[in-house]
Amino acid sequence: MPDVAGLAPRPIVWLAAAVAAGLSAFVVTNTIRDSQTRTAAAVALTGGDPARAPALFRRYGCSGCHTIPGIPGADGQTGAPLIRLSKHVYIAGVLENRSDNLVAWIVSPQSFSPQTAMPNTGISEQEAKDLAAYLYAH
Repeated sequence: MPDVAGLAPRPIVWLAAAVAAGLSAFVVTNTIRDSQTRTAAAVALTGGDPARAPALFRRYGCSGCHTIPGIPGADGQTGAPLIRLSKHVYIAGVLENRSDNLVAWIVSPQSFSPQTAMPNTGISEQEAKDLAAYLYAH
């Protein structure tokens, strides 16, 4: 009969597994909390609802020109990637990155940069706030 006592995990293995599990839980909890904090700040900053943004990105064709984090199929290469927009200094290279400027740009980009390839889509100000909230949260 084989000696199974020698195969039993040593206390250090159990300790390492417990530390790894605790560390994983800590990382996941902080990642979720960080995401919730970014989202709450974006909502307060813009007055928009980021939950409405994915449908708006599709309706107005944003995903055809831009890469947008968290939006399936939003891998356009014509416009700038909209990744970590809250870290950018300028919007489209022409406006200081502030929520009011982002909303104004989304509503009427050609009024700020007549040569821009980004069209005026007819999007409402509230819809632009929803998109801005999403972009600042991601």
